[in-house]
Amino acid sequence: MRRAVCPGSFDPVTNGHLDIVGRASRLFDEVIVGVLVNQSKSGLFTVDERIDMLREVTASYDNVRVESFRGLLVDFCRTQEASVLIKGLRAVSDFDYELQMAQMNIGLAGVETLFMPTNPLYSFISSSLIKDVAKWGGDISAHVPDRVRAELEARIGPESRR
Repeated sequence: MRRAVCPGSFDPVTNGHLDIVGRASRLFDEVIVGVLVNQSKSGLFTVDERIDMLREVTASYDNVRVESFRGLLVDFCRTQEASVLIKGLRAVSDFDYELQMAQMNIGLAGVETLFMPTNPLYSFISSSLIKDVAKWGGDISAHVPDRVRAELEARIGPESRR
């Protein structure tokens, strides 16, 4: 079975993330969306909330599942019996960092990294930018699933600051 991991913090998941997951699901028998548990960072959404949103918005893919992990990504890949990582690249600046990570991962555990260029429609989207726009009442509906938009507006939208 060809199995791949799409890792990230997904705080929150965007349409750019979903584009990569959907495209990966056509290339692999199974895709595991790995949600990083990072104790040193406090996200806007808890890991459980992110997993819940991801499971809902990826439910249409029969071969995608969502799991959390902590520690080394290559250890998570090993426990999931996945030998490939899928990473979306928005710009050349992403490549500089991701290349170093890919080289470390192949050296540590023989885990390959497949880089997928982001669809130009989503090349400027990041979770941080989405949170900032939502905070100031901007329209994020074209950039995130409806469920995520509603959660963001409830948590940090202009009405929540009143």
